[in-house]
Amino acid sequence: MADGKDDPAVFTSTSLPSDPRLLATVTNAYLGTRVYRDILHVNGVYNGAVGDTHRADIPSPVNVRMMVPGADSLAETFTLNTRTGTFSHVLQSTDYTATHQIYAHHSLVHLMAFSITIQRSAHTTQPITVQLQTPFVPKSRDLDLNQGPDFQGAHYVYGKTLVPEVEGGPRPTVHMLWTPVPQDVTLRGEERERSWEFLTAVAESEEEVKRSYSKGLALIAVGSLHSSHAHAWTMLWRGCCIDLDGPLPLRQALYGCLYYLLSAIPPRGNLGFLFHGISPGGLSNGTQGEDYWGHIFWDQDTWMFPNILLFYPEAARAILEYRIRMLEGALHNAQEQGYKGAKFPWESAATGREVCPEEIYGAQEIHVTGDVLMAFEQYYCTTQDQKLFREDGGWELVGAVAQYWCSRMVWSEEEQCYHIKGVMPPDEYHYRVDNSVYTNAVAQRSLNFAADVARDFLIPVPEEWVDCAKKVKVPFDAEKKYHPEYDGYSPGEPVKQADVVLLGFPLMHPMSSEVRRNDLEMYEPVTEMDGPAMTWSMFAVGWLELKEVQRAQSQLNKCFSNITEPFKIWVENSDGSGAVNFLTGMGGFLQAVLFGYTGFRITKTSLRFNPAFPDDINKLKVTGVSYFGNKLKFTITKEEIRIKVTESPQDPPASPLEAVLEESGQQFPLCEGQSVSFPTAAGWIQRSSTKAF
Repeated sequence: MADGKDDPAVFTSTSLPSDPRLLATVTNAYLGTRVYRDILHVNGVYNGAVGDTHRADIPSPVNVRMMVPGADSLAETFTLNTRTGTFSHVLQSTDYTATHQIYAHHSLVHLMAFSITIQRSAHTTQPITVQLQTPFVPKSRDLDLNQGPDFQGAHYVYGKTLVPEVEGGPRPTVHMLWTPVPQDVTLRGEERERSWEFLTAVAESEEEVKRSYSKGLALIAVGSLHSSHAHAWTMLWRGCCIDLDGPLPLRQALYGCLYYLLSAIPPRGNLGFLFHGISPGGLSNGTQGEDYWGHIFWDQDTWMFPNILLFYPEAARAILEYRIRMLEGALHNAQEQGYKGAKFPWESAATGREVCPEEIYGAQEIHVTGDVLMAFEQYYCTTQDQKLFREDGGWELVGAVAQYWCSRMVWSEEEQCYHIKGVMPPDEYHYRVDNSVYTNAVAQRSLNFAADVARDFLIPVPEEWVDCAKKVKVPFDAEKKYHPEYDGYSPGEPVKQADVVLLGFPLMHPMSSEVRRNDLEMYEPVTEMDGPAMTWSMFAVGWLELKEVQRAQSQLNKCFSNITEPFKIWVENSDGSGAVNFLTGMGGFLQAVLFGYTGFRITKTSLRFNPAFPDDINKLKVTGVSYFGNKLKFTITKEEIRIKVTESPQDPPASPLEAVLEESGQQFPLCEGQSVSFPTAAGWIQRSSTKAF
């Protein structure tokens, strides 16, 4: 399967895209770059004040291109293997094969590496020389770099970022060690095969960078640097996978989306660094003026997070911990605008203060605060991790968000309900509107969740929370039976992106099937065709809910115009504009399958399922769904659902589970290692009502 023709997880091409932004990315949770790019980025390292703050450019020693000048009839291939998280470039002649591999080590996150391997294929004894083109210069416009002494054969630079985000704010120091790269490497006449390995280590302390580099050298010495990285990816895929018996382009799209999203999440176990969240273009992008400067938006909490949560709750927790660490900045934002509690910024970087370059978004697009809390709610409902809330700052954040929403509402005597005025909804074509239906509904959900957690923790619930949740206006046109986007919205007005349709999913705002259908039909024709890539995924989820599978598929198919070849990099807008490596669009697409085809819904007491998928898909396998500490595998056909508990840890013990069918109420105990199956129908997974089976 090396040529990738049969393997949906391997993307191979004989040429590179003409637009370098569409080259494959190699990242882990801490380091990232695009292949053949002269800079790399470090998680959480920004330079510049407030609206100018951006990912600091760090010169990249792994930007190396392999060449054999003057060679005739060389076959050339470029491959991204998402199964091993490795990009490779192969030059092949009748006499030899030269292979260049590059990767960001998944488990040793301070390391990036590349190797050159030359292998003789004919009985020649000629020396074979491969040139290594590297434009690397150890300078940065964002760091005050100094040269330090060489360490174990590596060159060393270190330096602070130039400008803090806010006065007195952090100016991290970056330390980098790298193996010097020669102009060429030669396989001598008597050698059959040889590999050269090159390491780059980056960290925020001298001690850590040296420890990481030494660890890399030790793995090279025993020939297992790349295999340890590939093994980490194997374990990652074993713990989570979505595959289906269906069209190859769809399977490739799923593997591509999962690869780029999984590349961004922290590895399991002790991180050894503070995770700073996921920006729309990931760590490979975010330099000044590119991909939203590497800032964190609702894209993380609403579009990427649910997929990560269902597979890797530990990584989901790290995302929430980032938001908790930014709480002080959020409190400042609210106070600055004259409100109480915490207002999360539209764009967040190192401090949680608003860093959006354009004031209107930071001032008006306040739904992000509710989006952040919805991620906390989904995590709470699937893990019951009370420690995060009781001991690690979660409850303070929940309470501060509830306080913000209450202070942001004003009472309307005329309508006898609370209004939220002067906002920009997710549909950014409109601004300074009153009662954005999405904003008000997400505020209501925030307040209800805050009250639920308070009750669980036996904390008195402020009456204001209950009152505001009950009486906030959620615009609804009773005559036309649909939700206007905001007060005064006229049917037919153009809409930039998914907005009202988000009420059904992910908000799960109560409504009849008729209203759900009306919302979809009202907004589908007026939504910008070339708008942001995540939009059509949410229309697809809506139609799948209503069992209109072909209509859903026609929406999902629109997403393919945002996927570029050959490495399945997403662009934000189908005309190629906007962010690239657009993880937000990938997150929406994954949700259309992971929550759409399966019908998964996270509720207070259960994980619901209600499958629906189109005719050209015969089987869907979802491996590694996490629920209350258990790992589940779902195999779904149009006739049958099979559920198996693949892991049920004993320390701490995972909650025993059962599957319940909605119509009959029939219960199926779920025991580790055993499968249960039943005819495809709606139902749910819940904690078992009996302690032992």
